[in-house]
Amino acid sequence: MKYDFDLITIGLGPAGMAVSVMGAEMGLKVCAIEKHKIGGECMNVGCIPSKALLEIARKQFVKKVPLQNTPFAGIQKDLDFIGEHKTKKMFEKVHLVINQGRAEFIDKHTVKVGEKTYTAKKIFIATGTKPLIPPIDGINDIDYLTNENIFKQDSIPKSLTVIGGGAIGAEMAQAFARLGTNVTIVQYDSYLVPAGDQEAGELLQSVFDRENIKYLNERKILKACKEGELVTIETDKGDKITSEKLLVAAGRKIDMASLKLENAGIKTGLKGEVIVNKHLQTNVSNIYAVGDCNGKVLLSHAAMMQGMIGIMNSMMPFFMKQDIDKYVIPWTVFTDPQISFVGMSEKQLKQKNIKYDTVKVNYDDYGAAIAEKKEVGFVKVFVSKLGKIYGASIAGYGSGEMINEWALAIQKNIKIYDIMLLAHSFPTMGFLTKRVAETWMMEKMKLTNIQRMLKLVTKFY
Repeated sequence: MKYDFDLITIGLGPAGMAVSVMGAEMGLKVCAIEKHKIGGECMNVGCIPSKALLEIARKQFVKKVPLQNTPFAGIQKDLDFIGEHKTKKMFEKVHLVINQGRAEFIDKHTVKVGEKTYTAKKIFIATGTKPLIPPIDGINDIDYLTNENIFKQDSIPKSLTVIGGGAIGAEMAQAFARLGTNVTIVQYDSYLVPAGDQEAGELLQSVFDRENIKYLNERKILKACKEGELVTIETDKGDKITSEKLLVAAGRKIDMASLKLENAGIKTGLKGEVIVNKHLQTNVSNIYAVGDCNGKVLLSHAAMMQGMIGIMNSMMPFFMKQDIDKYVIPWTVFTDPQISFVGMSEKQLKQKNIKYDTVKVNYDDYGAAIAEKKEVGFVKVFVSKLGKIYGASIAGYGSGEMINEWALAIQKNIKIYDIMLLAHSFPTMGFLTKRVAETWMMEKMKLTNIQRMLKLVTKFY
């Protein structure tokens, strides 16, 4: 059978962009379908605008001067420039089907958009996720905010209630608080950013205390309602929080209904995720699913990675295909201070009954951090007796850059003593990575059997 294209990509977020651009550069005839804008959630209503708002808020917080203009129009202007003058240039070799409707499967080689059909030898699903709206009584009667519309407001609200204390909730809480909003976070979990390290979450809470950001942990929201122009929520512990705006940041959900996967025979899981094997291939051999839609790791950079691995796997013989589960994914919450993670957490290690040592150094014990007024934070690593690195948690300035070294170490099975023997540029915050390794080694030197061995060796050398 002759197909219109070698490859169709459905969705142009980070995963779909990687597939489409790499496929075209490899010489494939590629069709990329996107119902809205190139860049998907991350570029348009997620990673990029949120970081822009955080930086505006940080500068405002340092200056201690009231904000003169609403920042959202400027952020949107920058996004439009990036989309039109930077991102779109990457797709010169790709046939784009943009903003013409949702894609749906006709069969395993055919996709329909509007009244047009497109066929391809291979198809990649890269449709991402949507905000999860918890089943709270009355929530649907409120004009609540999510990441999809929060950057389109006309003004900074005087007060804001945030449902959820994860990455989005914590970042937006701090950003709006620094812009002058009275912010309250309400969440079910016992500490902020519960997917990460508890100590890091509690450190962030101490920072929020100083910045007058209120957080109510271990709460279940029972009811939400409008009271004139305001919104009120009630919790199971008797809290009644009233604010001008309500932001729902309670996680993500997968919604594949419009794709009509059943027409192609594609299987999905209990949460609606597209089921894939370790090579990112669905049960239909010519169809792959990459990024959030497969439910593996709901992060933009993980989606990019999956897009890259997926397109490579689709072109390789079986013995050369890459196992996506062998790649570790670091992640960062871009609050101030940043908090970052990679590998297994302390909670996961305990659940798996893995024995480990915890090695920790604090920013406020490091001269450069003190001199630069960046002394809030720590680097903490979980490591075996023999130096195998299980996981790392960094809370502090620059942690989003520093965590990558630990990710490489875990992925490549580099031992902690190898990091100790690598010279690190000084005086950078990254030098704290070397300090952790040195601390681990110094603790080993205190062991009686090690000291005995060293004394024996010194007799002969």
